[in-house]
Formats: sequence, C-alpha cells, structure tokens
Amino acid sequence: MNPSRLISDKARLIAALCVLLSAGFLATTLVSYYVSRDAIRESITATELPLTSDNVYSEIQKDLVRPILISSMMARDTFLRDWVIAGETDVEQMTRYLNEVMSHYGAFSSFFVSEVTSTYYSTKGVLKTVDPNEARDAWYYRVRDLSDPYEINVDPDLANRDALTIFINYRVFDFQKRFIGATGVGLTVDTVNRLIDDYQTRYERTIYLVDGKGKITLSGKNTVDAHGTSRAAYSSITEIEGLRDQAEALLKAGSGSFEYQSQGLRHFLNVRYIPELKWYLFVIKQENRALNSIQQTLYLNLLLCFIITAVVLLIVHLTINHYQRRLETMATTDNLTGLANRHALDILLDQQTREASRHGSPMSAIMLDIDHFKSLNDSRGHLAGDQVLRGIATTLRNSLRASDIACRWGGEEFLVVLANTDLAAATKVACTLRDSIGQNHYAFDGKPIAVTVSAGVTTYRTNESRESFVARADSLLYQAKNEGRNRVCSEKEDIDVSTS
Repeated sequence: MNPSRLISDKARLIAALCVLLSAGFLATTLVSYYVSRDAIRESITATELPLTSDNVYSEIQKDLVRPILISSMMARDTFLRDWVIAGETDVEQMTRYLNEVMSHYGAFSSFFVSEVTSTYYSTKGVLKTVDPNEARDAWYYRVRDLSDPYEINVDPDLANRDALTIFINYRVFDFQKRFIGATGVGLTVDTVNRLIDDYQTRYERTIYLVDGKGKITLSGKNTVDAHGTSRAAYSSITEIEGLRDQAEALLKAGSGSFEYQSQGLRHFLNVRYIPELKWYLFVIKQENRALNSIQQTLYLNLLLCFIITAVVLLIVHLTINHYQRRLETMATTDNLTGLANRHALDILLDQQTREASRHGSPMSAIMLDIDHFKSLNDSRGHLAGDQVLRGIATTLRNSLRASDIACRWGGEEFLVVLANTDLAAATKVACTLRDSIGQNHYAFDGKPIAVTVSAGVTTYRTNESRESFVARADSLLYQAKNEGRNRVCSEKEDIDVSTS
C-alpha cells in the first residue's frame, strides 16, 4: 500500500476519534453544567432566598423590631404615665428612667416629649422645648396626628451631636386614652448599616430595606454591583437597572420571588413585607456568584476532557504506529528466517536498480539454493529443514554488509543483492558464503546437520529490468546445480568447489 495513503488514513482516523471524543466529552460536560445550573436556579428561588429572608427577618426582629417593642413598653409604662399626670415635677426621675432604658436595652438614645409642657426629655435631662414652627420638631407634631401607634423615621439626634439616628416614635396615652406625649428609642444609622453589612457577609446576598414608596431606607455600606465592584448605595429601587420598570408591581405584590437583569447579569430577588417596620425586605443574589463553583467545575472538566482526549489520542497514535510497524514488518519479512521477503525485495530492488542506473555504479546478485534440501526434509523432517533455513539466514546476516540485501526468495532459495559490487567481488562473496555454510553444522534435536549450497552470480546491466536481472542469476544457479552442486557459477567463468 502507498505509504502516503497509510499516513492519510491514519490522520483521518485520529481526526475522527478526536472529533468523537471531544464531542462526547463536551456534550456530557455541558449537559451536566446546564442541569446543575438549572438545579441551582431552582434551589435559589425556591429554597435559598426564602430561607435567607426568613433568617434575615428573624435577625431584624431581634435587632430592629426589638426597639419597637421597647418603645411600646415605654408608651405603656405606668411610671412614665403617672409621672406626666403628677405634673412632671421631678426631672431627675425621668432622666434616670430614660438612662435605665437606654443602658438596659442597649439603645443609642431614649426620649420622651410631653404634650402638656412641650418639653423634650433625654438621658441628659431637659433637652429643649418643641415648637410647631421649628422644622426639626415637625416629627413630633406628625406623630401627634398619627392614626397608627408609632412611626419609624431617620433624623439627626440633637442629644448626640446630630448623629443620624433611626427613631422609633411611639404615641403615649394616659389611662383615659388621652394623648400625653411621644416616647421611644433610637439606633444610629451606622449601627443598622453595620447590621445589614453583617447580614450580607453572612448570607452572601445584597440586602435592602425599602419603604412603601420604593425608597431604600437602609442598606449596607459595602454595597457592590453585579461585577463585584464597590459602589455608592442606591437611594431607591427605581435606580436599579432591571427593577426600575417593575418596582411598583413588586411593592404591590408585597412578597414573592422574582428575577431581573442588571448590568448584563441575572439576579434573583426575594421580597418580604415586615409589618412591624412597614418596610419591605429585599434579598438579592447574583447568578454569577451562585454559579462560580459549577463554572469552575465546568472549566476543570473541560481541562480534564482535553487532557483525557490528548492522552487517548496519543495512545491511539502510538498503538497504530506500533501495529503499523508490525504489519509492515510482517508484510516485508519472512516469518521463518527473519530476512526480507519477495514483497520487500521488489521495493528494495527497484530502489537499487534506479540508483545503479542513475549513477552507473556496479550492482551484483547472488542466488543461493540448498543442495538436496528435499532429501533433508524427507529424512530428518520439515522441522529440521526449517532449522537449517534459519541457520543459513543467520550466516547471511553475519557475513554481509549493512547495505547488502538478503531475502528468502522461496523454499530453499535465497537472493543476495550487493550494492557497489562488481562481478569479481560478488563472486568472492558467493564463494565465502558457500564455504561458511558448508563448514557450519546446524544442530537439530541434538544432532548436527551439514549442508552445501550452489550459487549463481550475475551483475546488473544499465536500465535492465529487475526481472531480467534476477532471472540471469537464477539461470546461473541452475547451471551450478547441473554441474554437480556445491558450486558457484558466474557469467564469465565457472568456479568449482575448490575455488575460495
């Protein structure tokens, strides 16, 4: 077969295996990735975010709703109401009371504003007198007219150097249900923001507290965008890409799971209404963060697929080369003797005759035949004959140059082609081979076997066909046999058995 055809077929086979393996691995990896991705998405919307909302809600109840309960307790406190009804005569008593509330419950501040005297009491004593014409006191007159028992608002705290504070302002009534003032506690915005930062870090989510108009009342300081970059906090959900168009629907729905696109990435959102705060809890998770682990697994699997494919193709390549060499050896080597066979000789002889014709260099051939080989097979058996054939092949390999060609021509015949060798030199080689074979005893079954050979020697003629070249050597061999065997016959002279 044409070697280039073999190479082409092998390349096509390896390419086909590469495509099949790559397609198989890629399909399996991608199917696994997409199934895992869909499962993660389902888990986020159905389990993770609702569970996170529940946990954050519990934390808010502990950290933010607790001040509402404290304020509610203060509004119903018998001491506070009795003190107001008694005429607010001992300011020190109210100061101690507010300090006790603040220190015992860990509030940032506590206060009471009297409707009767318009006095603002704090942990430091009388702070001021509220005035309906004072903008900073507008909150009190708003609370006085509330239909609800309390409100939450964010204002500077005059008692604490105007630190921005979240106040729980609770309406206070006497025992006849008459409004007598407002009381409550405050938490600094920074404190609450740190709490939300803690939630975000703990749950790896973005968390907002949103009022009924979509304003983001509280968020963490360390807000990050979809690509993980720190940025200034939003002031309203209408500023968030993807939520802008559905903000009203989200607030109207009150609770549930939603999805939106922002900055080219998918986001999952869980909304929960907090009735105690009258705010909405927004818990957001970016898909890219959720998929980081399986994306890394995808890349690792693709790398492993590439490595496995490369290893398999290398093994296939080496295996094909190995068996190709074995097939080539089997196709060009005589199984019994290990010498070249007729097929190999045809190829090699074509090359040698072209070289000899091109350069005009001498080339000779020796055709050898074992004398009385049939009698040997009949008397000692074919296995003995095979042993002799192997022994003669060994003698030929040991006696010839690396550039010479020795092949088993057929049966008990051997052909030797000698490059750059004229007739005289070739005849000497033939005589040497005849003598070496005749002197060797080839052992079989513990007994030596002696054989002789006859040989015909010829030299190549320019542009002669290989068939004619070999046929002349074969003709001279039969001449040697006809003249008594154990002889070497060349084209110009006969050399008898005594010639060395």
